[in-house]
Order: sequence, then C-alpha cells, then structure tokens
Amino acid sequence: MGYLALLRAPHVTRLLLGTLLGRLPAGMTALVIALALREAGTPYSRIGLATAAYAIAAAVGGPVLGRIVDRTGQPRVLIGAAVVTGFGYALLALAPGSPLAAPLGAAIAGLAMPPLEPCLRSLWPAVVEEEQLDTAYAFDSASQQILYVAGPLAVAGIAAAFGPASALWVAAGLGLAGALVVATTAPARAWRAPARGESSGLLGPLRSPGLVLLLIGLAGAGWTVGTQNVLFIAYAEQYHGTLPGGAGLLLALAALGGLLGALAYGAVKWRSSTATRTWVMALGMAVSYLPLLLLPSPAAMAGLALLSGIGLAPLLAAAFVLVAELAPTGTVTEAFAWLVTLFATGNAAGYAVSGALVAGSLQSVALCAVGGITLGGLLLFGARGLFRPAAAVSLDRVAEPVSVS
Repeated sequence: MGYLALLRAPHVTRLLLGTLLGRLPAGMTALVIALALREAGTPYSRIGLATAAYAIAAAVGGPVLGRIVDRTGQPRVLIGAAVVTGFGYALLALAPGSPLAAPLGAAIAGLAMPPLEPCLRSLWPAVVEEEQLDTAYAFDSASQQILYVAGPLAVAGIAAAFGPASALWVAAGLGLAGALVVATTAPARAWRAPARGESSGLLGPLRSPGLVLLLIGLAGAGWTVGTQNVLFIAYAEQYHGTLPGGAGLLLALAALGGLLGALAYGAVKWRSSTATRTWVMALGMAVSYLPLLLLPSPAAMAGLALLSGIGLAPLLAAAFVLVAELAPTGTVTEAFAWLVTLFATGNAAGYAVSGALVAGSLQSVALCAVGGITLGGLLLFGARGLFRPAAAVSLDRVAEPVSVS
C-alpha cells in the first residue's frame, strides 16, 4: 500500500520514469563502446582506453555537475549536460575507429553525463511526505536493478538489429529525453539548494567526516559488486553447458534479489535510526555473500546469486537517507554525486583486482567479494558515532560555550 500511495503522489511517476529513461545510457555505455569500437576493427588495447576514459571522466564529472546544480538549480544543468553527452556519443558513432575521436567522445560522454540520480534524490524530500521518504528511496534503489538488466539487453537488441553505432545514437536520444522529462517538472524547476555554509570551501560535502567514512564504506559495497561480476563470469565458463544462460542468468538473479530486497525494505516502517539501519544492512549484505565461498553446483549457485543480491538495494536505500542527513547545508546534490563516484570507483577496483586473481582460483575471487563489503560494513559500524545529521552538528556548535577569558 505504501508504494501505491507513493506512485499516486504528484510528480512521482513522471520523475521516476524520466530518471530511468535518462539513466539507461549509463547501463548501456560500457558495452556499446566495446561493441562499436570492435566492429570498427579497433584493437582491444584502444577499446580499454576508451572505456577507461569514459569511466574516469564520469567519476570526475559527477561531483562537479552536482556542485553546479547546488549553486544554479537543476534544469539548465540537466539539459545542457545531456546535449554535451549526446555530442560525445555522436563522436563515437561517427568515428569509432579513430584513435583520437573515440576516446575523446567516450570522455565527453562520461564527463557530462546528466546527474539524474543525485538530482532525483535531492528532490525526494520536496516531493513526498517525510514518512514516505524511506519508501521513495527504496523504490529509487529498486529501479537501479532494472537498469543493470535493461541496459545490456537494450544494447544487445539494438546492435543485433541495426548495428552498435545505432545503439550509440539511441543512448544519446534517451539521455536527452530523460533529462527533458525531469527538468521540465515543477519540482525540478522550483528546487533550490539552501545557501552553502561559509566554511564549505573546495571540499564541499567532503568536509563532513561522517559523510566521508560513509562513502568509503559504500565503496566497499561497490568493490563487492564488481568482484561478483568477475566471479559469475568465471564460474559460468567453468560450468559451460551446464548453467543455462551462463553468467547472464546469475547476474540477472542477483539484480532480481536486489529488486526484491529494496521493495521489502521500503514496505517496512522502521523505528531504528538511519545510521543504525545503514551499518546493519551493510553487515547483512556481507552475510548474504558468505555462501558464495562454497561455489556449489550450478542449481545451488543460482539460488545463492539471488540471495547475494538481496542486501545491496536496501543498503543503498538506507544510505541515500543518511547522505541527505550528513551533507552540509547546500551540498546535498554534490554529496549524492560523490556517492555515485565512490561506489563506481570501488566497483572498478574490485573488478580489476578480482580479474588478476581469477587465474589462481575462484575461491580467491569469492573471498575478495566477501571481503569488500565485510570491511565496508565494519567501517560503517565503527564510524556510527559520526553519523549525526548536519543540522544536529550545527546546533551543537551554536550551543557550545564561548570563552571570554
């Protein structure tokens, strides 16, 4: 009933659909770059350079665009960024074989990727009632699981029917369409961040120690997800012919588990604090990954893949609320952008390290996956005393006695 009430609230459905539409290219880009460049005869070394350029640029561009949104509002940034990103996709589509244009186009597409995720999460408190916030963030988190499946499937279908270059043009169109849908809503046009504190400086939201530790802990979750991808791919190769659907099936089951976990989380009326829920969910995610160390038969592995996904989306749903609480005044969009960046950085690092380990044994990769979220959860548990809302910290500072000696 909570989800029905949420979807009936003004603007919610449009914001969700527009954000999903505009974020779909993020789930398409890594694969479509590889396919388009490979079709043009590009060597794998240059494909790796282009995909790395996209990933690094996106990690840098997200917080920068988030800070601009906090200073100027959402519509102009979203639409302008979508146009620039479309130009990057166009470069890739028109000259995929060029050693200069391809990585440049990938970097432009990543650097200007519209910050739809941070913008939506900044909007939720202005769109829904306070008691619906947990449900809204849970539904938001659940929708990400759809992107993990829909993005690669869209690329595969478009590339098979019309060629990889067509998928690049589609990605550009989807990004612009989604940005327009969100940017033209009344909440996005009306939203303004509160004035930033005088002490924000260059660090912005990163001057909050609690927020920094939270982001590092979530990077551990990203590490685990990246490592899981390698684990499932290597496992599927080992059991080739006996695991229908291969790695795709295992990854889809993990995404389904995340969707179910998020929906269950959002349906509960939580009485514990957001900080407590966050570290509990992180350690719960670690527990859900432990059975992967068994590396059982394919049928059992399919069940464990579903189980492993259950903890991620609830963790992110709780973390979204906590980020909003910890972000210093006037920096909330940038804070959400840093969350995306740190999670993606952890994901890439986990992918790289597990890729180096996979030749040794699958057991070491599974241990690497469990280790990332376990360390992240323990860090969040240890730092729980710092997870105090920024408003409360400000009040404490106001109440501190002033020395008159």
